[in-house]
Amino acid sequence: MSKPTIVLVHGAFADAGSWTPVTRELLDRGYRVVVPPNHLRTLSGDAASVRLVVEAVDGPVVLVGHSYGGAVITVAGAAENVVGLVYIAGYVPDEGESAADMGARYPDSDLPAHILTLPNPVPGREDGVDLSVDPEWFLPVFAAGLDPRTAEVLAVSQRSFADAALTGKATAAAWKTKPSWGLLATADKTINPDVERFGYERAGTQVVEVEAPHLAMLTHPTEVVELIETAAGAVSGASA
Repeated sequence: MSKPTIVLVHGAFADAGSWTPVTRELLDRGYRVVVPPNHLRTLSGDAASVRLVVEAVDGPVVLVGHSYGGAVITVAGAAENVVGLVYIAGYVPDEGESAADMGARYPDSDLPAHILTLPNPVPGREDGVDLSVDPEWFLPVFAAGLDPRTAEVLAVSQRSFADAALTGKATAAAWKTKPSWGLLATADKTINPDVERFGYERAGTQVVEVEAPHLAMLTHPTEVVELIETAAGAVSGASA
C-alpha cells in the first residue's frame, strides 16, 4: 500500500527548520514530506494557506502540527485528502474555540510571564500586537533540552506571532471526522501539559506521553517520527 504524504506544520516563534531532524528521518524512511511556512498571522489565514498546500498534494496526506500548528491543522485538516492528524505538544481546539481559550482553562505555563510585545496595527485591528519570547528566557521556557548555543541562535532568529493568531477561533474541527494521534510533552513549560491532555481526550486522540519539553521534534525526534509512522501506517491505503 502506498504511503501518505506527510505535511509538517510548525508552531509559533519558529519556522520550517524546527522540523529538520524529523524531516530528515521521514525522508530516509521513504516518505514524501512537505514542510510549508506557517505565517503566524491569523488562524483562519494560516489554515487557509496550509490547506492550499495540502490540496496541491496528489494523494492522501497525514497532517502534523506542533504547538499552535495543532490549531492550524485542526482547521486545515478539513481538506478532503487529509486522512489523519498528528499533534505534537499541540492545541486541539473545537469549532469556535481559540488556542488562547484552551490555555485559559488551566493555570498558566511559564511562557506568558516572559512574552515581549510590539505594536502591529493592521486594518480593522489597530490595537494588534506581535508576540515574541524574551531571549533571556528562551532556553528555559521555550527551548528546554536544547544545546544552549543552538537555543541562543533560535532566540535571536525567532519569528514573531500575531496575537490575532493566538485568539482566532477555529472554524472547523477536523478531528471530529479524521483519526488523530498526539504526543503529550509532559515536561512542557510553554503549554501546560494539561491543556494538551484535555484537547487530546476530547478529540479521542490516540496519545503517547513522552517526558519531553515543548520542542519535542528537536529533542525527541525518534519518538515523534515513530508516532507519525504509526499514524501513516494506520491510514495507508486510504483513498483521498
